[in-house]
Formats: sequence, C-alpha cells, structure tokens
Amino acid sequence: MTDSIVTGAQPHSFHKWMVGDIEVIALHEGVLVHDMPKGFVPNASDEEVAEAYAAAGMPRDKLTITFTALALRVVGKIVLIDTGLGAFGPPTTGRLLGNLAAAGIKPAEVATVIISHLHGDHILGLRDKDGALVFPNAEIYVPNKDWEFWMDDAKMAAAPEAMKGNFGACRQVFGTLADKVRHYAWDDEIMPGLTDVRANGHTPGMSAIRIASGDAVMMFVADITNNPLVFARHPDWLAMFDIDPVETIATRKRILDLAAAEKMRVSFYHAPFPATGYIVKTATGYEFLPALWQ
Repeated sequence: MTDSIVTGAQPHSFHKWMVGDIEVIALHEGVLVHDMPKGFVPNASDEEVAEAYAAAGMPRDKLTITFTALALRVVGKIVLIDTGLGAFGPPTTGRLLGNLAAAGIKPAEVATVIISHLHGDHILGLRDKDGALVFPNAEIYVPNKDWEFWMDDAKMAAAPEAMKGNFGACRQVFGTLADKVRHYAWDDEIMPGLTDVRANGHTPGMSAIRIASGDAVMMFVADITNNPLVFARHPDWLAMFDIDPVETIATRKRILDLAAAEKMRVSFYHAPFPATGYIVKTATGYEFLPALWQ
C-alpha cells in the first residue's frame, strides 16, 4: 500500500508492506541536493563519480541524498527506526512527523525508537527546537559501540574539525538522556522479531536491523551505502562520510551478498523513496532493484 495525502503544495508520502505479521511503513524524511563535492568518493576520481551518477540517471554534477526512516507495527506496538534531521535541517527535510501523522500515528504512540547509528541525520529528530522529546513515551535504543565512540570526550577533542559537529549533535540530543538510553550490541534481539546485525565501518558501531516474522524476513541496512544506485554497482567505493574504509567495504559486501543469496528485501536509509527492494549480484558488483509499489 502506498499513500500520498496532499496538504498544500507538499504531499505527505508513506509506503506500507507486510513482513509476516509485522507492518512496515517507509516514511519519507526529505532530501538534500547540492553541488557534487570534490573528492566525494575518496578512492575514485571526480570524473568516474560523475559518470557513475549519470549512468544511474542522475545529474553528474549534483549530489542528491534522500532520507527514509521506518515505522513498524510489532505485536501492537509502534517502533521507529531512525528519526531524521527533524527541526534541525533545511526546509527540504524534516518531513518525518508529517508523514507519520499521514500514516495515522501520533508521536506519543511510538513505544520504541531504535537508532542505527549516531549521525545527525538519524538522531536529531529525537528533539524539537525547544529541546523537548518528540517521542515522549518511547524507549530509545542505541548501538553500544557508537555510543562509546561519539559520547567520548577524549575522542571529541582529538577528532578532525569536520567530525566535531557530529560529536556536538550527539551531546545536544543525548546529553541529558544518558541514564535513560538503552544500549544494544551486535546480534542482540532488541525485541521479538527485531535483531541487530553488525554493520560497522560507516561509523564504529553502526547496526542493520533484521526484521522477522514467521518465515518472512527483511533487513533495514542503514548507511551501508550512500545512494545504492551508485554504490551497489561500485561496492569498493567509499563516501567521504565513512570512518573506517576497510570495514565499510567489508560490511557492504557481506550484507549485499547475504541479501542477494537469500533474495531478502532490504530498506536503505539513503535510497530513492520508498527506499526498499532487492539485491542482485553481477559480475562486477551488485544492482539494487526497487520493489514494486503495491
């Protein structure tokens, strides 16, 4: 099921499907478009990157980044995976709450928020401009290794200038929540049907979330790629946001190999909305095949 509810000039967009007894709802959070940064892929030339974007049907000189979170109805509870930029991004972002409402869910109904990793575009939506919690009744789960990294004051002091903003964002969101946040480790069952999968490299503790009900399985793969239309085809490419190059590439190939072998549906955070589909292995890499909207 896909719905677009028009309110003024901007439609609210969400997309639903079932994984066994679990209802999955893709929530469009927004989009950023800007000039392609020089060196966006550190281990490929700017011309190679431009050609790859053009081959995927996108402007060769623009970087378009989309954001899609997931809401789940699991045994009568609402679970949210990642929260977007919320009120702290440009006007083309911050759409998650409107789309959540369009799907018939109020923020106070969210019982659990699972954070895949502690980058600003995944955590800032936890608070509003006044600092209040957007999901006041939710338990918040974060990956333990990311917490250990981003909440470490010594690591923040030693970090390159480009990373300091994210250390600050983590303190802005979690500074007064340290005693309330729950930590999960790789392979933990966070709750029945939802299991953490190791997905480090992009950040030290990033996690994918395996969603299972009966014989049905899918996986939210977070940021194992930036746009998979490009990075699945070029699995050895890095993005300038990736912290550990070796682990980033190993994680990407391991999860894409698994998805291809098991014909498992996956959801990316940065794929074109509704950001879900299947992976096929090719002679040189992988292809992301968007799922049909039904």
